[in-house]
Amino acid sequence: QLQLVESGGGLVQPGGSLRLSCVVSGFTIDYYAMGWFRQAPGKEREGVSCISTSGASANYANSVKGRFTISRDNAKNTVYLQMNSLKPEDTGIYYCAARGFSSCSDLVTSYFGSWGQGTQVTVSS
Repeated sequence: QLQLVESGGGLVQPGGSLRLSCVVSGFTIDYYAMGWFRQAPGKEREGVSCISTSGASANYANSVKGRFTISRDNAKNTVYLQMNSLKPEDTGIYYCAARGFSSCSDLVTSYFGSWGQGTQVTVSS
């Protein structure tokens, strides 16, 4: 059974950090580009970052460049999102997703076929 499970969300003050994890079961992520998306209340889901199968290349939304870092551990079938210098506008539900392709030059939701249930991130003082 294919499953993506996110964890690591929570409440953090502006300027703080969180590390999200996405553990995948049911398939090996070796052959999948992996991405993180988020959805704020009343807004559409947007791409945050994605990483190629090898981990050699990554893509970031302009709003998170220099603050967020995506990584993957294929041996653990896990993808991470390190989020630093968090801002209130980073608040939302963060979703992990898999794309049946080696690279991910575009953060387009329809390119990703498998999704997790999401983890809530709230940035507030």
